[in-house]
Amino acid sequence: MHIQWYPGHMHKANKEIKEVLPKIDLIIEVLDARIPFSSQNPLLSTLRGKKPCIRVLSKTDLADPMLTQQWQTYLEQEQGVKTLAITTQQPEKIKLITQLCQKMIPEKGSNDKTIKTMIMGIPNVGKSTIINILADRIIAKTGNEPAVTKRQQRIKLKDNIILSDTPGVLWPNVENQNSGYRLAATGAIKDTAMVYNDVAYFTAEYLLQYYPEEIQKRFQLDILPDNEADLMEFIGKKRGCLRAGNQIDIEKTSKILISELRSGAIGQITLETPEMIETELIELTLIKEQKAEKKQARKQKWKKNVT
Repeated sequence: MHIQWYPGHMHKANKEIKEVLPKIDLIIEVLDARIPFSSQNPLLSTLRGKKPCIRVLSKTDLADPMLTQQWQTYLEQEQGVKTLAITTQQPEKIKLITQLCQKMIPEKGSNDKTIKTMIMGIPNVGKSTIINILADRIIAKTGNEPAVTKRQQRIKLKDNIILSDTPGVLWPNVENQNSGYRLAATGAIKDTAMVYNDVAYFTAEYLLQYYPEEIQKRFQLDILPDNEADLMEFIGKKRGCLRAGNQIDIEKTSKILISELRSGAIGQITLETPEMIETELIELTLIKEQKAEKKQARKQKWKKNVT
């Protein structure tokens, strides 16, 4: 899925992150626990270097608990990375972030020196709520729509921690097409910038394969259909999404499926596993290599024709 939504303030925010990052001691990246890989900003992998990083897995109440644990183990294999699994309804657990900052920067945490941190995350991941809890006051505007925060700000927390807030950012090119679908399904992209039907069919196929019992129970299906197209038909009939001629209204059915996924009504669902991502990254590398080879072949052919 090609993401068509990249507001101007996100471009500005990514530029500011590059400028500020060298002055930062520690990075706090808020991830969606349902899509821990797809919600990571690829900018960090090239700019973070050896800076410590806390990856906060938010919305764990909506995610598969077993897979959340797997993702924490997987993410902490990277040097300098610690994880914390939370929901925005757990203020006491969220406040552990400051303690973790001090432990990860012991040379400053034990000497009352200022620890400069930066918090970042995709839109609609709960970052603003986390900031307000850490600050013990309303600092950041919260909302269910992506892209509420639109400017950077610096916030003084307890324990000599300065927190640089950044707007929720996406990136102009999501290389892994499946990640694009997952970002759309979980609400990181405005609904007006995605094709509901495409996202719903992707989601339906995944749920049939990995969460068949949950989908059957939620939509009261007597039998599980063989494919995503039939599943969408079944859901449409169950929910009365009919048009003239007794035809299924796929658009309406798609909105129901995505809405109930996002709300957790279907169950605690995680849309990717570490093993799945490893496979997708290998496939993506092969695709890049094939494209590079084709490009090189076209270049050689052009040179031959010119000479």
